[in-house]
This record gives sequence, structure tokens and C-alpha cells, in this order.
Amino acid sequence: MPVSVEKMQEWCAKLIEKSPDFPALEECLKKIPQLESLADLPAGTRVLVRGDTDVVFDDKGEPDDDSRLRALVDTLKLGVSKGWVQVLYGHRGRDPKLSLEPVAAYLQDLLTGAGVKCGEIKVVSDWMNDETGEILDVARDAVAKLPNGSVILLENTRKYKLEQALWKAKPADLPAIAPKLAAYANGMRDKIGKVHVNEGFAASNRDLSSTVVPLTMDRLALGAYIDKEMRTHLQKTRLAELVVFSGMKLEKLDDLQGILNRGQVKVVIAAGLLALALKKADADLAGTPFEMGVAGSDKDCKIYISPERIEQAKTMLTKARAKGVEFVPPIDFIMGDGKPSDTIPAGGAQFDVGPKTIALHAAKIDEFIRYHQQKMAAGKGPAVAFHNGVFGMFEKEEFAVATRTFMDQLKKMTDAGLLVYVGGGEGGAALHKYGDESWVTHCFTAGGTILKALGTEPIPYIKALYLAAK
Repeated sequence: MPVSVEKMQEWCAKLIEKSPDFPALEECLKKIPQLESLADLPAGTRVLVRGDTDVVFDDKGEPDDDSRLRALVDTLKLGVSKGWVQVLYGHRGRDPKLSLEPVAAYLQDLLTGAGVKCGEIKVVSDWMNDETGEILDVARDAVAKLPNGSVILLENTRKYKLEQALWKAKPADLPAIAPKLAAYANGMRDKIGKVHVNEGFAASNRDLSSTVVPLTMDRLALGAYIDKEMRTHLQKTRLAELVVFSGMKLEKLDDLQGILNRGQVKVVIAAGLLALALKKADADLAGTPFEMGVAGSDKDCKIYISPERIEQAKTMLTKARAKGVEFVPPIDFIMGDGKPSDTIPAGGAQFDVGPKTIALHAAKIDEFIRYHQQKMAAGKGPAVAFHNGVFGMFEKEEFAVATRTFMDQLKKMTDAGLLVYVGGGEGGAALHKYGDESWVTHCFTAGGTILKALGTEPIPYIKALYLAAK
């Protein structure tokens, strides 16, 4: 139903507040309707579909990876068969100038190949007033005139700054933006559709399209693909006792902290900036020196690790070790000249982990396989491992050795009967480059979503759908 500005402000306060005691993912999924629950909707129903449209295309209109678009097919196919008019919307990266035109063309081909006849998929280029949140009449008219069984796209949601209004919002900001958000959500209901399906598996930020719109909807559901990912693979991934964690973004310290807070993990294999922060924190706790090179000295460098992050890592190590968690950081590094070193010199930088670390990884995987065998012998089911990220600058072959080698370790665990899950992004790209998806139990199409799901804070769109359904 339409909502007041006051109701919108209350809703947004719930969305942005920290919620460590929020129901677990498993409990949320029991409340959120599945796509099949919408089977009674009559032909002609306007259905909003929040999709994963964040795909990179080359100059010829070919995607570098079409898995996210293929994931939309089953939901769209069902909607077409029911005669719904489906209004798909989503984003492409963070560049507001990127268009969904190539998404429309590629989806057209995918649906045609799947035997789906939905007519030409067009893109509504302008559909919202970014200053007020009002949905434009031109968008309403474009949707209203479509025949049953049609699919149409609203242009890149991040064309509008308002889409990201809740990303960094604080409670004090809400009174100023709530009127715009109410206008947006009410306008989507009144002019576009009153049913919301979320098929945006990777869209795990607090985008308005996936967190505010559900508030005003009459009906909502998870899409076919996201529902399967959540209820099967993701729930099993949350049982991971070994996590392989790497990357250049220090925000992953926050993700790792959230994962450790759940108390499931026993072993953490770390690399990248995350590992440097952990190694420096460990050295400080032990009263021994550790040089991080430019990562510890050049504040203008993109790989700089601040003292605050080191303190965060100290706290993480202390608390996790008290609970028996083992951390496995690198013990040697590949420098810019391609040579291994046990240390990082002042002014230097690591580009991969070295041969000693590769051997250490192999030994730790063997230990975890033995742990798995003990679990199986005790009738406690298979052990679970989660791999995220890469170990170095794997885009260059001279710095890809550790990443390439570790793909064999993933296969080794899978062959031993473990459940092995790989996050999207670089980890998935490395698997496709140096191995095969058959080497693991499942490879996700999203990295950030998985990291959020493994922690204690709910994924924003799951939080929104749960609250709306409840």
C-alpha cells in the first residue's frame, strides 16, 4: 500500500541500523515468499523484477561473463508464460552513464534461445526525477501500453543519485530524504507495478530499488535463481569451517569479522592486504617488527593500511584465537622483480605469495581433508570450505602462480568429498581461467553478497523482503 513520509522514515531507520540479532538467513527465507506463490496473478499484472544487470560488455555487445543474465531467464520465462508485463530494472557498475541497452539486446537473444516470445525488449531511458523521486509519466505510459507477456527495462538505476541515498545514510539524514524516498516507492507502485520480484542476487548494497520499493508492494517474492542459490548453496556455505580470504580491499576485514562472529570458522587462510594487516597486527601483539613496505608508509598509496585497520586486526586476532581459530597468513612474498622474499623491504610491495606459502597452503589443505575424514567417520557429514579472492596480481602470469596452484587444492578437496564453494568476482574468474566449475561444489555469481551472507548482519535486500513479508 502507499506509505507516508513518516512510515518511510521509520522503514529506512530499520534498514540502516546494525542488526546483529536479526533473524538468521535460514529463518528469513522461511518468511519470504517464493516465486511460485505468485502463480495466481492474472495475465496483464505489472511485475517489477529487480535483476542482476551488472555486466561488462565489449565494443561488439558481447558480455565478458553472461552468467548473471542467464540467471534471469527462468524468472522472466515464467512471467511471460503467465502473461505478466515484467518491468526489469537494475544497474551496471557505478558509472551513471552506462546504459542497459546491451543488456536488453543480449537478454532478447537469451530468451529467444530459450523459446520465449516476449516481443522486443526496449529500454525506458528516463523514468525518474532525481531531485524529487517522482516516477515520470513517460515511464508509466511506456509500461501501460505493453501487451501481456512483455518485458521492458528501466534504464540503469544508478543513473540517478537517489538510488544510493541509503548507502551511507545516518539516522539524522532520514528526515531530509524520506519525502523523496516515499515519492519514489509510492510512484513505482502507482505508475509501474504493485508486485516485486527480487532476482538481483549480487545487488547487496542498500539500493532503493531492492530495499525501499518492497515496502509499498502488494505482493513480493524471491526470483527462481536467487531462491535456489539462497536455500541450497548459500545455506551450506554458511557452514564453512575453512575460509580462504584474500583481496585488495581492506573492507574485507569487516567481512571477515562478521564471518568470525558467527563462530563457525576454524581456519582462515589469508592473503593480499587483508593478510598484511593481520601479519602486522600479529607482530605488534608479539612485540616483533614487521615491515609492510608502501602499504604501511605511503598514505597516498591505494594499498595503504591505516593504524585503525591494524588495531581492528589486533582485536580480531585476539578474540578469534581465544575461540580456537587458526590464522594462516603468508610466510613469503613475490616482489615486483618476480623473486621471492621472506620480508617486504621499505618502499616495496608484494605482488603474490611465495613458494614457501604455497607449500604451507598445501599442508593446511591436507590437514583439513583429514579433519573432514574424521567428521565423516563420526557420522557428522562433510566439512565445508569457502574460497574468496586471489593471492596476487593474477592478471599477470608472473604473479599468478599461487592463485593457479591453489585451484588444484580446491579440486583436491572436492575429490576428497568436501563441499567446496567459491565466491564470485576474482575467485570465480580464477577458477574459470585455471580450472573448471566441476572442480568445486558450486561457484557463485556474486562475491560481496556471499561475504555479507556469511556474517551476522543481514543482506540488505533480504532484510527488506523479510520485514515487508512479515
